[in-house]
Amino acid sequence: MRILVAENDPALGTILERGFGAENYAVDLTADSETAKSMARDRSYDAAILDLNLAPGDGLNMLRDVRSRQQQLPILILTSRTRAEEHVELLDSGADDLVLKPFAFAELSARVRALVRRGGRFDEATLRVDDLELSRVEHAVSRAGRKIRLTPKEFALLEYLMRNAGHSVTRAQIVEHVWNLSHDTLTNIVDVYVNYLRKKVDTGFERRLIRTVRGVGYRLEAQARNGS
Repeated sequence: MRILVAENDPALGTILERGFGAENYAVDLTADSETAKSMARDRSYDAAILDLNLAPGDGLNMLRDVRSRQQQLPILILTSRTRAEEHVELLDSGADDLVLKPFAFAELSARVRALVRRGGRFDEATLRVDDLELSRVEHAVSRAGRKIRLTPKEFALLEYLMRNAGHSVTRAQIVEHVWNLSHDTLTNIVDVYVNYLRKKVDTGFERRLIRTVRGVGYRLEAQARNGS
């Protein structure tokens, strides 16, 4: 899953980026309100975490702008404001939930999962291809009822392949979406991680779901038979 994190405090932003990254999220982090609005306009997210103390401009206007562009996007606000009237204003302006600073990361992560479960992307919370199932909320994978343990990067790679099931994706596309980079310097590592994934997802099953598309990249499809 991909989330937008707009946080004014660089140290806290780094903590959130690392924390959610360890939970298999691709994180787009910014400390600028205009950049946050631009990201919300141009990219697709499963959730957004917004600190309203970002410069430049008014944080409340940023919230309203993001909400107007993404009607179904779950939005969680990080705030130090304690007055009930202010909370009502934030909720009425488009926030789905509030977390008061300081907070425990475990609680924040749980609230994000809850928002995604009941948010606009609930229909994508569980991905299925053939007998392979991936829960994007619980970060769990199984095939034919057998649980599969994946590292965070393996999980993110499998999620991307499943979201594009039946379509070929290039190594450069995988690097951009899984490693969150915009260049192709890590394309060799894609092959390494695909091999890791194949050993866990395909080994021991009659049908191999992960296929190599020569000269292009990879494809995950339900009806693949033994082969490359």
